[in-house]
Amino acid sequence: MLKHYYDNCTFCPRNCGINRNEGETGYCGETADLRISVAAVHYGEEPPLIGTGGSGTIFVGGCNLGCVFCQCHQVSHGVGKEPPLSKIVSAREFARLCIALRDAGAENINIVTGSHAVPAIIEGFIAARKAGVQIPFLWNSSGYDSREALELLKDHIDIYLPDLKTTDTGLAKKFFNAPDYPAVAKAAILKMIDNAQKPKVIVRHLILPGYLESTRLVLQWFAENIKERALLSLMTQYTPVPGKEKVAPKRYVIKEEYETVMNWLEEYQIKDGFFQELLTGNEWLPDFKRENPFPAKIAAPVWSSIGTD
Repeated sequence: MLKHYYDNCTFCPRNCGINRNEGETGYCGETADLRISVAAVHYGEEPPLIGTGGSGTIFVGGCNLGCVFCQCHQVSHGVGKEPPLSKIVSAREFARLCIALRDAGAENINIVTGSHAVPAIIEGFIAARKAGVQIPFLWNSSGYDSREALELLKDHIDIYLPDLKTTDTGLAKKFFNAPDYPAVAKAAILKMIDNAQKPKVIVRHLILPGYLESTRLVLQWFAENIKERALLSLMTQYTPVPGKEKVAPKRYVIKEEYETVMNWLEEYQIKDGFFQELLTGNEWLPDFKRENPFPAKIAAPVWSSIGTD
C-alpha cells in the first residue's frame, strides 16, 4: 500500500503537508480517494499514441496546477460541484476501466492529469496488470511532477507525455499559479527521459496567442537540452474559455504567429515530432456534464461518472 504518502502530503511540488487519508484536501482539492470523471477511447492524441485503435484516456479528478484557461476546469477543481463530475474508484474498479478500454481497442492506457494522485494510481496500475492488462501505460501530465512521484512511477510507465507550458516564471505565476513551474517541469522532463527508453517521451507545448516569446524560449530549451532524446508536439488548439476572458488570452492563434513558430522550428533544427495545423473554434473544449465530453469523432467513452457503470 502506498497511501501512507498522503499522511503528510508533500508528494507534489505544492508541498501542502495535509493528511489526505483523514479527508483533508490541499491545493489539488482531493483526499486520498482516487476520483475519475471519464474513461474514453480518444482519437485526438499524437499519431503514434492513437495507432489504429485510439488512446485509452482516463481523466483524473482534481489537479495540482492552476491554469486559468484550463479546458478541463469542470473536473480539475470540481470537488463539491453539483452534479458531481467525478466518482471515487477503487484499485479494482480502476483495473476494470483499463480492461474496458483495452477491450474497446485502445492502444494504451493514458492517465490524464494524475500528478496529485500517484500513490492511488499506482495501486490501480498494479491491479490492472494482475487482471491481465498488458498494453502500455502512458503518463499524460502538466509537467508539474515531483521527482519522488516520478521515481515511484518509473517501473509502471511506458510512455511519458508531459507539457512544457512555459519557461518564464512570470508567465507561470500569471497563468498557472505556479512561479516555480519552469524549474519543476524542466527537471521533471529530464527525469522522465532518464526513466524511459528513447523515443518514449513526447513533450507538448501549447502556443499561447500574444505570448510567442514564451514559445521561443521553450523551443530554445528543448533544442539545447533534449532535442535528441525526446519528441516535440506543438499544439495550436488554445481556445478562450468562457468566464476566463479577464485573465487569459481572448483569441485564437493567428496565421502570422503560426508561421513564426514554424520558422523557429527550422532555426532550432527541431525536426522530430508533431505539430497541429492551425485550429480555431471550440470543438476541443470538453463538457464533462455530458457522458461523452467530446465530439463523437474525437472520443468514445466506455465509462462516465455521470452515466451508468
